[in-house]
Amino acid sequence: MNGPNLNLLGEREPGIYGRGTMDDCMEGLRRAFPEVELVYYQSNVEGFLIDRLQQARSEGVAGVVLNAGAYTHTSVALHDCIRSLQMPVVEVRTTFIPASYRR
Repeated sequence: MNGPNLNLLGEREPGIYGRGTMDDCMEGLRRAFPEVELVYYQSNVEGFLIDRLQQARSEGVAGVVLNAGAYTHTSVALHDCIRSLQMPVVEVRTTFIPASYRR
């Protein structure tokens, strides 16, 4: 699951984020883990991410890999939603976080 602006992977600041798209990433993951059902979701809207996480909870999803983008630093609502889930949620980042205000 990806948050804001991550729909632009491969296009936005390729010197920082690279040229690979999320489709490229998902294709590689599906090849590496053919026995695992992988579902991808991205939204620029905080509430839509929360809705999808709550939906995953009711669907019996085994776990979530989340790159919340800028919401990682700012969203109390997303944090509260993740705490309510009864599944593992692993936070990942596309790049190192150099800006002190983002930590």
